[in-house]
Order: sequence, then structure tokens, then C-alpha cells
Amino acid sequence: MQIRFWGVRGSIPCPGPQTMKYGGNTICIEIRFPEVNRLIIIDAGSGLRDLGNHMMTRDLPNGPIKTSIYLSHTHWDHIMGFPFFTPIYIPGTEISVNGPVSFEEDTLEKVVGGQLTYRYFPVRQTDLGAKIEYHQLKEGEFDLGDGIKLITKYLNHPILCLGYRFEYRGKVFCTTYDTEPFYNVFITDPDDPSYDQIMAEEGDLVAAEQNMAVENFIRGADLLVQDAQYTQKEYNLDKAGWGHSPIEFTIAQAKRAKVKSMALFHHDPMRTDKQLDILSQTYCTNTNPHDTALFFAKEGVDIEL
Repeated sequence: MQIRFWGVRGSIPCPGPQTMKYGGNTICIEIRFPEVNRLIIIDAGSGLRDLGNHMMTRDLPNGPIKTSIYLSHTHWDHIMGFPFFTPIYIPGTEISVNGPVSFEEDTLEKVVGGQLTYRYFPVRQTDLGAKIEYHQLKEGEFDLGDGIKLITKYLNHPILCLGYRFEYRGKVFCTTYDTEPFYNVFITDPDDPSYDQIMAEEGDLVAAEQNMAVENFIRGADLLVQDAQYTQKEYNLDKAGWGHSPIEFTIAQAKRAKVKSMALFHHDPMRTDKQLDILSQTYCTNTNPHDTALFFAKEGVDIEL
């Protein structure tokens, strides 16, 4: 598997002189399987535009483009690049768009393709040259053919969100961003008039079970791309419930799961290159060669598994 980051930023694109080193585009990851000539894209943030232009020069000369896009979820920073993805305008292109849907009345086609209406965009979805199919995904295991296996896992985000685990020829690539630790949503203070002991205990149990399920989902991954938008201090101050993880929790979880390498991902749009450098010096200095290798993801970085 060959992985390249085309967008590593969360929430909103933030181009400018202070984000040039790590990149300002929102989420988009390319996975290539050269032996079987397969290309899979994870998320369609603003980074998808540059990937599409790259595909026009690299892939189109070899024949019509065929690819699959897997969306972690449908928040706008993860789909906003789709109207600017040049291959969708080229006749002969075949694209499969896959992802979870939180509201049954709004299909994946309506949410993603609905950006292409005159209300928002000068081109309508019906005018596209590509053949595009939409498939709703749930938690499960899927045979993608050519020896590629996909496992999906629900994460903890304010909208239905999936983590992806791709297994191919003994290697594992995993994504679990746009999530935060599962926690007890019930009242746990015995002095609160609404306190219910059974519900409080059940809430603790379910949260622990789900956190362990995520840990097992990433276990042994060769490369994990994991949410690390906040520090623990920032998270505790006012970011709990926003659907993003503290760096300290993310690292501890990856180490327990014996992850070989982890890209800290989904950088806060307010985080400058200098600030990310400081965080990298703080969290990514490994002294144990057998420990999880840690790094903050950058646009344009290639990794081969």
C-alpha cells in the first residue's frame, strides 16, 4: 500500500504563510495498491482538488479513471472538495462514493452530490460526465476484491462516523479520526436529584466497552491515522463533546494497541506550523525503538507499507 496525505487539516481550509509546512487543506488521503492497479480515496475535503489534478496527469493518460471514495462522515470539511474534483467532469470516469448516513431521508447522494446545485454551485450533478454510484456503509467487514479487506467501526462524533481498517498482503492501514473517547453520558453525581445508580453504572460499562472496541480495531496496525486535534488541557477546558481527541489519549491508546506507526492528524485550523513543531518536539520524541513511531501528518508526505 502506498499512502499520500493530500489534506490533514480539520474544520476549515486555512491556507497561508503560517500553515505552509503542514498544509492547510482539509482531509483527503490517497491509498494505492500498485500490484492490482487500485486507487482508494478516504474523505473528500479540500485536498481532493489537488489529488484530482494529480490523477488527471498520472492516471487519465492510461485510460478512464476508476476509483472509490470512502467518507468517514459527511461534515462539510470532509466533502467540500467533491465539486472541485476534476475527474467527475470527465466522460468515462467511474466513481463509487461510500460512507455512513445519519439521516435516512437524506441519502448519501443527496448530501454529497447535493452540493452540485445552482443554489451552491454553477454546475449541476446531472451535468457531470462521470458515472457516480453512492453506497451507504455501516459497521462491518467487506471484501473489496484483489485481496483487499475492509473493516469499519463506528466512532464517537456528533454525526455518524466510521473508522476504516484496510488489510492487504499482511499490512494494515487504519483511520480513526473525527472521534473522541467514549464517556458516560448519564449523571454520575449521587447528589444530583436526577441520579440513577443503575444508569450511571451502565453508562460507565458501555463507554469502557466502546473504548476497548476502538483499541482492538486499531490493534497491530502498521500505520494508524488518528485524531489529535487538541491537547488534554485544551480538551478539558472546553472541547469535550466536540468529537475530537486529546493527543495524550490518542498516543496512549495507540501504544497499548501495539500500533507500529501513527500519524497525528486533523490539525486544528488555528494551529500554526510553529505550534505544530513545538507539539511534535513534545510528543514525538521516542526513545524506545520498539514503541509506536509518532509524527504529525503533513500534506504531500508519501508512506509505503
